[in-house]
Amino acid sequence: MLIDYRSDTVTRPTAGMKAAMDAAPVGDDVFGEDPSVNALEARSAAMFGMEAGLFCPSGTMTNQIAIRVHTRPGDEVICDWTAHIYQYEGGGIAANSGASVRLLQGDRGLVTAQMVREAINPDDVHKPRTALISLENTSNRGGGSCYNLEDIAAIRQVADDNGLPLHLDGARLFNALIAKSQSPSEMGAQFHTISVCLSKGLGAPVGSVLLGPKDFIHKARRVRKLFGGGMRQAGSIAAAASYALDHHIERLAEDHHHASLLGETLEQLPWVSKVLPVETNILIFEVAAPHTASGIVAALKEKGILAYAIAPMQVRLVTHLDISEAMVNQTISIFKAL
Repeated sequence: MLIDYRSDTVTRPTAGMKAAMDAAPVGDDVFGEDPSVNALEARSAAMFGMEAGLFCPSGTMTNQIAIRVHTRPGDEVICDWTAHIYQYEGGGIAANSGASVRLLQGDRGLVTAQMVREAINPDDVHKPRTALISLENTSNRGGGSCYNLEDIAAIRQVADDNGLPLHLDGARLFNALIAKSQSPSEMGAQFHTISVCLSKGLGAPVGSVLLGPKDFIHKARRVRKLFGGGMRQAGSIAAAASYALDHHIERLAEDHHHASLLGETLEQLPWVSKVLPVETNILIFEVAAPHTASGIVAALKEKGILAYAIAPMQVRLVTHLDISEAMVNQTISIFKAL
């Protein structure tokens, strides 16, 4: 049996989740008549202290809808150069919103208030209008790194001082909350809008929720329709997401522990030159020359371990609810014998 560390998107619905999906009441969500979707949106908004929510098929869609609503063509979005909205959403900032990007050189995907302040353009006709600040928590390319609340608060102050909205790409937000012992309401208080993915660490089969003020979500619903994201009887997948919120948040600490164990082993191996600090469920390591990331990934696959080469010399492993402690121990033995 293959042990799949390529992403936490490879998880399968649990038996309990399938039962919840089967029992979910459904309706036409475009008409606002799906009770399971409505309940998920209201619950998610309440968790983070937001006024309203919008359920969408993916985190890419929730992020891109947020950018579209926050900006107009010709505007500029501030984010780290590793940000998912820039690296992994198909050029959507330009294609969907006609906006450009000011890229910051953060530390493992995390930026500071000073960096953001210096990136805001003056009121100058030669420059694009700075319209949005976007953070990612946890940072995928940063190896699952996550923000301290006070650092986010400092960035929010910069946003407020300049009349700018602050958006959060919370693809693995619950991992950050568990790792930092933060509450959803504390996090929600720092942002104008938040994208919360439910299909990664929490293990739902599909879906993300965009959270924000009621008027913002009203506009976002129109953009969701424009993007082709209007769903009909979506209650089944909404029920899976609600089940994940009920049962899969606290257990994220297990994934973090598993990633830490793998990282401790990799730090001792001669074919590894560096392991990024392990804070959550993502582990990124650099291979030592003359090895390459693709070569290590191929060698691991022969041993039944699936990993992902994210750069010529970098490999990513992601732990999740389908990775057991026995699998981690087996992986460690394979690492040591490679």
